[in-house]
Amino acid sequence: MLIAHSPDADDIFMYYAIKFGWVGMDGVKFENIAEDIQTLNEKALAGMYEIAAISFALYPHIRDEYALLRTAVSFGDGYGPKIIKKKGAKLKRNFKVALSGEHTTNAMLFRIAYPDARVTYMNFLEIEEAVLSGKVDAGVLIHESILTYDSELEVEREMWDIWQELAGGELPLPLGGMAIMRSIPLNKAIEYEATLTKAVRVAREHKTKLSEMLLERNLVRIDAQTLDKYLELYANDDSVSLNELQYRAINKLFEIGYKHGFYDALVRAEDFMIPTEYKELRHS
Repeated sequence: MLIAHSPDADDIFMYYAIKFGWVGMDGVKFENIAEDIQTLNEKALAGMYEIAAISFALYPHIRDEYALLRTAVSFGDGYGPKIIKKKGAKLKRNFKVALSGEHTTNAMLFRIAYPDARVTYMNFLEIEEAVLSGKVDAGVLIHESILTYDSELEVEREMWDIWQELAGGELPLPLGGMAIMRSIPLNKAIEYEATLTKAVRVAREHKTKLSEMLLERNLVRIDAQTLDKYLELYANDDSVSLNELQYRAINKLFEIGYKHGFYDALVRAEDFMIPTEYKELRHS
């Protein structure tokens, strides 16, 4: 079974308990591939991966082909992607901005907040340099770069603040989740979700050891101190399994997207999860 995830440290951390053999599933060999988030979103739209990390903002577009998983989720809570520019720069109403992909959560929120901005999309690893070189006026940083950006740059606005204005409350910001193809037999899908959930839980329980192994093998792009801070932001105890507040946040994101014409229907996350009760009914 191939698991597709992004190359950022939180996704690596949440998967690698499987890669290192700490967690497994009888009769199943797991393999992984790491690709940038927009590539993952595009391939989910094309139905190319059976299990894949996606941006939450993408999900309503793939709801007929994929179910949402409850685990390996990343939310912002008082933090998130950052709109950055060169220090001292004044942005015009129609400033040119680099975003990490059309279907990312940050792209949807940005386009709602800045309808006159001229948007260009690029790999998230290229955005900082594009701002520094003047190729664009601003960019939205995601992943580890929110902690490591160049000293010549400054934050124009936090995506968290935009989210709070649009969501109207103290809901966490839904960024990344996992989706599984509906063509997978339900009993198998339930087992896959359980295995992935266990992997995230084991990773959290052994955070220090797993982090050391990732650093020793150069599997992450940041140093130990930054990794520790980053994991507490995006691969924390609330990443193991969705809670009620997170469901409310995802539903609010979908509501905002529907209101602004990004989706063709208003959907609720709870209606698109794997029905784990099937396993209990099957054996009752």
